[in-house]
Amino acid sequence: MGIIVAKFGGTSVGTGERIHKAANSVVNEYMQGNQVVVVVSAINKTTDESIKLVDESIGENITEKQLAGILSMGEMQSVRIMAATIESLGVKAEYIDPFSEKWPVITDNNYLNAKIDRKETKKRVEEHIQKLLNQGIIPVVCGFLGRDDEGCVTTLGRGGSDVSAFLIGHCLNADEVIIVTDVKGVMSTDPRKLNTARKLDKITVEEMIDLANYGAQVLHPNALRFKDPNIKAKIISFEYGDLRVQGTDIIGPTYSEEDVITITKLDEKLSLVAVVGENLMNKQGIIANITEKVYENNIGIYGISTGESSITLFFKEKDASKAHEVLHDLIIHGDRLSSISLGQKIAMISVVSHDFIDTPGIITSITKPLHENNINIVELSSSQTAVIVFVDWSDGDKAYKLIKENLQ
Repeated sequence: MGIIVAKFGGTSVGTGERIHKAANSVVNEYMQGNQVVVVVSAINKTTDESIKLVDESIGENITEKQLAGILSMGEMQSVRIMAATIESLGVKAEYIDPFSEKWPVITDNNYLNAKIDRKETKKRVEEHIQKLLNQGIIPVVCGFLGRDDEGCVTTLGRGGSDVSAFLIGHCLNADEVIIVTDVKGVMSTDPRKLNTARKLDKITVEEMIDLANYGAQVLHPNALRFKDPNIKAKIISFEYGDLRVQGTDIIGPTYSEEDVITITKLDEKLSLVAVVGENLMNKQGIIANITEKVYENNIGIYGISTGESSITLFFKEKDASKAHEVLHDLIIHGDRLSSISLGQKIAMISVVSHDFIDTPGIITSITKPLHENNINIVELSSSQTAVIVFVDWSDGDKAYKLIKENLQ
């Protein structure tokens, strides 16, 4: 017997037929001997319609507390319908909303983007949700919602229903969290843009967060931060009406939830190679020519940046001389590049966090202590989840220590 947390998104309970199909899939899993917790979003478009009504009737005069209470209505309707549907199929179910004595998710009083009290939530999940499971009852819990110390309804912000599912799964030490949505799984790209898109059998949490940060809408990064690395998880489509169907498995994360920011310094020395030419940004295929030449000689690139008249590459020190040689051949046998230089020894420091996208000023937090200690940054590259800093090798240990002290 295992514990499964099944979360049904708004589209997957968007009609009476879909609600019945969802309830039937839960009952089938229950009949196979598993304990099942159901987390439900508001029925499709309910939240959007509520927001529209508030905008038209009240506008900016509504308080955050009032808005949280209004937004909660969709989930509170969903759990009642879902629990009743499960019971109509012959299995005992109990809906749980923030006004229930058994409500598990406790937060602060930031009504529209509440911070979860994980310790108290875990205690209440074990005390109430686990007890219902042991009694053979299927708990049907509102997604997206929380409750503060004064008993007021709060909301968990973007990705809130998925946060609820992963959070409850973690607190129960569940065997699996299943996200039931309107897609068959994670696709290799948006199928609305390329009809050659295919479903992925598996994807890591880190990859999912990067995809989400760059526009994919299957799961919000907020929810993935609550994914327990020891609990299986997958995304499936509601259309099958079967929680056992294969979707996309979500693997990881690599780091525990306590490691919000990871800071590492590459142990090996790097060397800088700079390729120079006129107006490089307007010369098509230059980077492709360079990387192809490097690839042909089995040399790995640790960093690359481009400027108006130069391209800078970073290689392991032991590979840099070979890279210098083969790229020089590219220069003397062509007419688009003018010269190349083999530069100083470099240290590489990587700072990674999936919170960076929501952290204004993170680059300043990294570079300011280096500036204050007269450490020159040779190169810096960044994405929505990582900042890579290249400094002189002799400054590497000090720079790593300063960045770590400032961020952690």
